[in-house]
Amino acid sequence: MKIAQIATMVIAAFALLVLGYWIYAVQIANPRVERELIENPNGERAARVMLLTLPSGRRIPVNFYREEDMVYAGADGSWWKELVGNGFPVSVLVRGETLQGTARTVLDDPVYTKQIFEKLRPNAIEGFGRLVEIRIENAGE
Repeated sequence: MKIAQIATMVIAAFALLVLGYWIYAVQIANPRVERELIENPNGERAARVMLLTLPSGRRIPVNFYREEDMVYAGADGSWWKELVGNGFPVSVLVRGETLQGTARTVLDDPVYTKQIFEKLRPNAIEGFGRLVEIRIENAGE
């Protein structure tokens, strides 16, 4: 077998693996986590995962960290691109409570991002992922 054929097979296998993972995450894992967050808001997973509804209407479970009227999420996929700019309306389901807020992806402040990630993702690889901050409307009212 020639090197070009082997390389083509490896690339095809990798593409199938990525596609399979994406299908699993979107069609199986995410819906299961969504149900768990809704049905068990005081559970172990709900203590660290929230359900984020993006401006497009897409709902995704993401890890979160909350400080008063701010909620932070780490984005590993490309969904954060929907939140690039001055702020976009989103809703979050945090521990059974639906909150409205304005979200933005933090692209211009690596020191701030590192400080928040130390709380949000203390064991993550430094520099991996994007920080999304959500200012909750009417927090504490």
